[in-house]
Order: sequence, then C-alpha cells, then structure tokens
Amino acid sequence: NPLLSLLQKWALLALSACSSLSCLCCLLGLLVAIGLTLGNQGQVLLAPCSIANSALAPVSRECPFDPTRVYVSAPWAGE
Repeated sequence: NPLLSLLQKWALLALSACSSLSCLCCLLGLLVAIGLTLGNQGQVLLAPCSIANSALAPVSRECPFDPTRVYVSAPWAGE
C-alpha cells in the first residue's frame, strides 16, 4: 500500500527530527554545564562541603560526594 509506505516515511522523518532535536538540547546542556564548571574552577561543586564538618562531609547530606575518594568502575575492583 503506497499510502502506508508514505506514512511510515513521514513518521520516521518526524521521529528522527525529534531525536536530533533532543540530542542537540542534551549537547547544549552538557556544554553549558562544562562551561560553568570550568568558569568557576569547580568551586560551586565543593561549596556545600564546609571545613567545619570535613570529617563528616563524605557521608553528610551537605556534601554530595567525597572529593578525596578515587572511584573505580572496573569489574575486578570489588575483589
């Protein structure tokens, strides 16, 4: 059926355009995040971790991560 084939082509074009637009938005967001991080030398990332609670910083809610820890994602790392 030629009508179904034409409809499939338009649907594929529309989905492709939406996917491309979504990818472009994600890329722009990533570039903005990298630019802001490099612009302030990453100080905003460490701002919630105060010196007063440095012993509790990695486990407290004020510090989102432990900046002194080395994170390894290799499968053999747990052995």
